[in-house]
Amino acid sequence: MNWGILSTGVIARNFAETARVMNDVHIHAVASRSIESANAFADQYDIPVRYGSAEEMASDPNVDIVYVATPHNAHYEGMKLMIGHGKHVLCEKSFTTDANQAREIFALAKEKGVFVMEAFWTKLCPVYRDVERVIASGEIGEIRAVTAQYGYTTAREKRKFDPQMAGGTLLDIGVYAIGFACMMLSYEFDSIQSNLIMNDVGTDAIDAIILRKGEAVAQLTTAIGVNMPLFGGVYGTKGHIDIPDFKNPQKAIVCVDGKAPYELSRPFEINGFEYEIREAMACVRVGKICSGVITPEQSVAVMEIMDEVRRQNGFVFPFEQA
Repeated sequence: MNWGILSTGVIARNFAETARVMNDVHIHAVASRSIESANAFADQYDIPVRYGSAEEMASDPNVDIVYVATPHNAHYEGMKLMIGHGKHVLCEKSFTTDANQAREIFALAKEKGVFVMEAFWTKLCPVYRDVERVIASGEIGEIRAVTAQYGYTTAREKRKFDPQMAGGTLLDIGVYAIGFACMMLSYEFDSIQSNLIMNDVGTDAIDAIILRKGEAVAQLTTAIGVNMPLFGGVYGTKGHIDIPDFKNPQKAIVCVDGKAPYELSRPFEINGFEYEIREAMACVRVGKICSGVITPEQSVAVMEIMDEVRRQNGFVFPFEQA
């Protein structure tokens, strides 16, 4: 199966590093707004075809599926272009800038008969299958709380916060915390409460979100510009599960009342990107237009939560203003 990569940024490089060592993956082409950037990327990862525009790659009949790794604001148009040319799509998170765009993309994919999936690699990390088994067994009792926190500092803060690129914490890393809460509790919540600390360019720097589902609550904190340990936890009436590096974990620690803690360990084969690549290819090979693991409904539900958080805080991107 021939892949195309749309973008030459950091996450596109992570994808290429993974794909190049997978025996059944062939990266056929890469596209960038700059042919110089595409050439440099292609030379580094031994990619035979390089393009200076997305339109050129969309017209390449040898590209079967495209990994969309552009900034958030460009996901929607990039996917529309590729789907319109009959390409299957694996698109980075956050999937789009709002839920309406996500619904449109999935509807278009259905109309054209092509596969589309959000690249929410977190859900495909193997250790989560063990976490799900422990929760389903009742070993830690009924879930009453979920926590997730993630923050980092970066020299690329200007780029990360750029409002014209749908920047800010929520779409960049808040999606991880929200997605984790959905995985542990539900993709539908009874209430959403949020408080965003905005920066001087009009995007969010620190996010605090509370999601309630029945008798359970999720408390989520994410930030750019803050050194915050990456951690997730699931807390039940009989015990809890600690998940260090919850966005891409390889282990979890189960603590049950009256028993010694034990570890669930599932090391990656490569770096974790391999599982979303395999899921996408497995679906395409059997003619599916969506994944049964990362479903369109789930991607839309996460976008709806982020839409509501933005609504509560009056957070509007410049390109959304009338």
